[in-house]
Amino acid sequence: IRRQRQMCIRDRTWKTPVIVLVAGCLVSVVGFGVRSGMGLYLDPMTAELGWTRETYALAMALQNIMWGIGLPIAGAIVDRHGPVWVIASGAVVYTLGIWGMTVSDTSGMLYLTGGVLTGAGIAFTSFTLAIAAMVRAVGPERRSLVMGLGTAAGSVGQITLSPFAQSMIGQFGWNNALLIIGACTLCIIPLALLLPNHAKLDEPDTIDLTLTAALAEAFRHRGYVLLTIGFFVCGFHVTFIMVHLPAYVVDLQLSGSVAAWCLALIGVFNIIGSIAVGLYGQRHSNSNGLSFIYAGRAVVIAALLLLPKTEFTLYLFSGAMGLLWLSTIPLTTGVVTRIFGVRYMATLFAVVFFSHQIGSFLGAYLGGYFFDQYGSYDYAWYLSIALSFFATIVHLPIDEKPLPRLATT
Repeated sequence: IRRQRQMCIRDRTWKTPVIVLVAGCLVSVVGFGVRSGMGLYLDPMTAELGWTRETYALAMALQNIMWGIGLPIAGAIVDRHGPVWVIASGAVVYTLGIWGMTVSDTSGMLYLTGGVLTGAGIAFTSFTLAIAAMVRAVGPERRSLVMGLGTAAGSVGQITLSPFAQSMIGQFGWNNALLIIGACTLCIIPLALLLPNHAKLDEPDTIDLTLTAALAEAFRHRGYVLLTIGFFVCGFHVTFIMVHLPAYVVDLQLSGSVAAWCLALIGVFNIIGSIAVGLYGQRHSNSNGLSFIYAGRAVVIAALLLLPKTEFTLYLFSGAMGLLWLSTIPLTTGVVTRIFGVRYMATLFAVVFFSHQIGSFLGAYLGGYFFDQYGSYDYAWYLSIALSFFATIVHLPIDEKPLPRLATT
């Protein structure tokens, strides 16, 4: 305890809130930015290696499920020991996984490297771990905005690294492009060292609450269960679009650069959406905001299917979807922190996020499966609309009132 207090005091002498916020945002930029371009490799890798889209899609599905499995473990370690070495070690694993994709000549090797290993690296460098450190550096009245900033930072990475990855693929081929983008993940290591390992908490009502008790408390809460169920839909949408939109664009006889700019536009408008939602969440119901976002996604996807498939339509779809993209994360984390506080935020959100990644697994895999079976992504789009309506309904009855706790020892 004395050593932890000394570390906390030493951290606060120079790891000011500004440094923590900037470092956390940059971790989000690199980590999420690298991952966001994975769909750009689907077409060139499958064409050169003779794989089906289902093969690559399954690797991305495994990547997402490993992210979901690994994040609760990473979150529990962060809540107990701090984020520095968790995120730094995750960056090494992340890089090894991407390097492994370049030497994968069988589907099994791709599942191991691009799926399992890369997914574990993403989990241990997740922007949600950085956000957990960021919200502890500010007061309760600013946490919602900080969550929005951390989420928006991931889109900055998407804006910059998706076109960069596409450019590298065009100039040097997908293999060398992966090596270059993998090297970028090593930048996470020095950034992680700028995060506080033991942040001060102003939550006397949770001082004696153990992690086991916090998890039991959460699973007894109806709103937490509904939030977990609903977040499945976000994972399905985001990963299906991220992995398969580039191939969908190319199938429409448009260029790969259009696909890259679609991803970048999603990132640009996600910055606006995430910050706006962060401001909204400080004063209004986060669960009602989530219902609105999922209803909006249904409208946007339906419009894409009904309108002519032109370059302008795809850019319009990307911008509209970007506003609704990861704006679910500030609101979802906002519900968790409002009800349970921030002491075990990393772990409690990671459990909710596991549901997100189950949806991600199905979104990535079913996209490839439907295409190989029926020659189009139409059924995946229809399923996305149906899930949007489901999530809209699920979030309406969530009660965000802070939970009165019994003293625990």
